[in-house]
Amino acid sequence: MKWAAMLRGINLGKRQLKSAELKAVVEGMGFTQVKTILASGNVVFEAGDAAPEALERDLHAALDKATGLKSEVFVRNRADLEKLVEANPFPEEAGGRPSYLVVSFHRTPPDRAAIDRLAESYDGPERMVVVGRELFTDFPEGQGRSNLIPALQKARLAQGNTGRNWNTVLKLLAALGD
Repeated sequence: MKWAAMLRGINLGKRQLKSAELKAVVEGMGFTQVKTILASGNVVFEAGDAAPEALERDLHAALDKATGLKSEVFVRNRADLEKLVEANPFPEEAGGRPSYLVVSFHRTPPDRAAIDRLAESYDGPERMVVVGRELFTDFPEGQGRSNLIPALQKARLAQGNTGRNWNTVLKLLAALGD
């Protein structure tokens, strides 16, 4: 089975990891058909029938051992990403401004009640929708000036996840089909 792995916080500030290093670590684990996507900690690979939780744990450990980089890892297969694309609650935004639509990947579903409470008390233009274990966020004015990200962190809703914009989600899905 092919998997897409997304690392949290790669190539932000001092957390640098070259695509070639990431590829070498994944190949060193015995996985095949390894291909990195962009330079933000995305890699696609063939791993047989491995359990996703084991892949996440083992990739985290291998990266730490090989590079000293401690990064949470989130994996999804083609079926996971196909379901995610089909369930997109913001299709117009995905078509018109895909880099402003962000999917946050989580291990377990985000707390819908907490997201709803934050949305009620937050006075920004962003919109959030939980679909399964992912959080879709529409940033109509971009993430750079958004006050939602600090609000998510303050509410402790931004822990244990990694985000990818819609363009990257589609690139990962396409790579899983190669």
